[in-house]
Amino acid sequence: MGDVLDHRVRLLLVGINPGRRSAERNRHFAGPGNRFWPALSASGLLARPFGPDDQHLLPAHGLGITNLVARPTSRAAEVTAAELHAGAARLRQLVADLGIPAVAVLGVDAYRTAFERPDATRGQQPDDPRWWLLDNPSGLNAHASVAGLADAFAAAGAAAGLPLPGA
Repeated sequence: MGDVLDHRVRLLLVGINPGRRSAERNRHFAGPGNRFWPALSASGLLARPFGPDDQHLLPAHGLGITNLVARPTSRAAEVTAAELHAGAARLRQLVADLGIPAVAVLGVDAYRTAFERPDATRGQQPDDPRWWLLDNPSGLNAHASVAGLADAFAAAGAAAGLPLPGA
């Protein structure tokens, strides 16, 4: 499953890795019960509700999607620390190469492992305000509500200068 991004992306939303349903559909966050699309739609960053089949439209709204790890699994817990470390290195390079002004990693434990920051807390990261740590929107993450995720997406988007006028 490829990245959804181009030169217009101001906020890159980073999943841990694709679930099996997402891989089958070749669409990010396409699994049943995943809260990503409802939360993004409720965030105020988009003029209308979006779903997995609309992912190609995100760059026009200043948004992009990638994953730390490309390998699909049933659960994010199946991803190894080595895969997360390699994904973090790739992500840092991608962000630097494209000059992306804001990055939101969606998965607290994965971020802590990938970036070797065991004490990182949710929200904007104090050591680099371009980076945000948000909850994983997976349906398996019971404490992450659509409303809470929408608020977090809105805050990260606002820091990146979103929503874009007229988008």
